[in-house]
Amino acid sequence: MLDVKFIRDNLELVEKSTREKGYKIDIKNVLKLDDKRKKELARVEELRRKRNEIAAKMKGGKPDKALIEEGKKVKEELVGLEEDLAKVEAECVSAVKSVPNIIFDDVPLGGEECSVEVKNWGEKKKEGVDHLDYAVSRDWVDFERGAKVAGAKFYYLKNELALLENALIQFGLKKVLENGFNFITVPDLVTSQVLEGTGFNPRTSDQSDEYFIEGEDLALIATAEIALTGYHMNEIIDEDDLPLKYAGLSACFRKEAGSAGKHTRGLFRVHQFNKLEMYIFCLPEKSKEMHEMILATEEEIWQELGIPYRVINIAAGDLGAPAAKKYDIEYWSPADQTYRELTSCSNCTDFQARNLNIRVRRKDGTVEVLHTLNGTAVSLARTMVAVIENYATKDGKLKIPEVLKPYLNNKEEL
Repeated sequence: MLDVKFIRDNLELVEKSTREKGYKIDIKNVLKLDDKRKKELARVEELRRKRNEIAAKMKGGKPDKALIEEGKKVKEELVGLEEDLAKVEAECVSAVKSVPNIIFDDVPLGGEECSVEVKNWGEKKKEGVDHLDYAVSRDWVDFERGAKVAGAKFYYLKNELALLENALIQFGLKKVLENGFNFITVPDLVTSQVLEGTGFNPRTSDQSDEYFIEGEDLALIATAEIALTGYHMNEIIDEDDLPLKYAGLSACFRKEAGSAGKHTRGLFRVHQFNKLEMYIFCLPEKSKEMHEMILATEEEIWQELGIPYRVINIAAGDLGAPAAKKYDIEYWSPADQTYRELTSCSNCTDFQARNLNIRVRRKDGTVEVLHTLNGTAVSLARTMVAVIENYATKDGKLKIPEVLKPYLNNKEEL
């Protein structure tokens, strides 16, 4: 969430960013709630001071009845005011958390269609196979049995496709380790505090993408980013220890609410998939540099895999709450003759860290909120789609990208 003082001092900027991101929030009302909280707190603190004064007078002897009576009245009044304060504070925190992060100056304004291509790489093929028909014909994927045991959009990977996924994981790990990330596995479940603290708050209730565990304060993660953000919750990290760079491997679970009609066929949009995620905790003045570094790592991966792509600077209306700026990498789909989303990387500045109380202690002893960033190294389901579309041969085989051969017994094709 944003700092209330920052909101108050930069009201116009916050209102503009909120509006450009597509959120309908009365920022002035948020500040009114904070004013109300301050007044309630002042009244409570004044009564607490009075209560302490009375308690001090009652020590060391027998207090008179008037003092005892006054103490009772103050105590009763304080109980009521503290209850009121707790309600106002909860309402205020909820309101502040609903305000999305501000956007950077170089973020395009408008909706998804206003996102801007900043670079592209690779030669675009003029034709390609349908990945689902291809994989089913080779007995590499089974959606029917997946639906039988778990419902629609769940699946089994089989035979060579399962081996290809493993090869992609191993290659992705090699690349993130080369770029200074430390490998870490994460819990597949997180508490609501971590989920909300990471900023996974939909604009409307029908857009909730997470699977919640009934009767438990737990939800399945939609990305390792969520669990990685919570890793240093309520911690103060020394400046000399930053940046902290993690690569988290996890299963990802998504309802994909509101995604009907957006490339839903086959493996492109499913309810469960595996993903290797990059995550960085860093000094505020370093986050823009770290953002470009994550993007460069993603580009290395796709260039070495030989998958044509373009990089998109995502428009404000498609950013979501936590990000101040986001790049997407879209691969060239020969089957559809268009670009389709493959990975993303976001600079969330201090938005997530403030939610989860993650701070840095500077060398001079001062403490402040640090910055967080995330980026996809390899999203396995979509990457397999991209590989099949770009490497399937006319004779029905799948040519293996050069960098994956060491993980597939140095075969030339599958």
